[in-house]
This record gives sequence, structure tokens and C-alpha cells, in this order.
Amino acid sequence: MNAADVPQENSATYGGHLKAVYARTRNGQLALVQTCGWEAEETVTRQAVQMFDALAAAAQERARAGQSAPLEAHMYRARMDIALLAQATGLWRWQVRRHFRPAVFARLSEGLRERYAQALGIHPGQLGAID
Repeated sequence: MNAADVPQENSATYGGHLKAVYARTRNGQLALVQTCGWEAEETVTRQAVQMFDALAAAAQERARAGQSAPLEAHMYRARMDIALLAQATGLWRWQVRRHFRPAVFARLSEGLRERYAQALGIHPGQLGAID
């Protein structure tokens, strides 16, 4: 995208704040250009947030029913998926999926719980809680 083509729609998402995006200048180099957002970006962001909220609510219900560990709900509340949580904790995706099983989650070591809590931005004591 050229610098002159960066949308400036005064989107409500940023509340009057600006953000930076990369665009090509007249001489063909990449440079940071300020933008106040655009409607399409705002719509897509809202849809993604709504999707994660729905996934978190469903995971929370599964955790209450004993079908899943609270870890899954915390993951979705942090706007993460299995791949991202695995990357943030240094675990394999299959290990993260396995830790969603309540019996396996109950046996997690303190060190592993701390890794999950740090990746999710919560206190280790909150990891097992269902809100």
C-alpha cells in the first residue's frame, strides 16, 4: 500500500488515537505512516473478539460440567488459540490439548501451572478457578 492510500476514516476503535502501519513512500521505501483506522478493520476486530468471547463462554460451561479444564476458558479469555498458547509456553500443541482434560490438568506440576499462568497473564492460583 502506498503512503497516500492509507485509510484515514476516523474509526471509533482508537478513540481519536493514531496507530502506525507500514506503507511505501514516493521513492519506494517502506516507512511508518500514521492512521486513525478504518471501518473494515474495526468490523473484523469486533467479530474476532465476539468469537473469542463465545469460545470462552462455551469452554467455561464445559469446565463447569467437568468435560474440560478451566485452562481452556482462560486461554480463550486471553484471546489465544491452542497454537499460540503452545508457543507462549514452549509446549507442543498436543500437550496443551491434553492438559484440557480435567484429570490431566489436576496433576500438572506447579512449574507447568506457573508457565501457563505467565503466558495467560494471570496468577497461578486463578488457573484452576472457573469464574
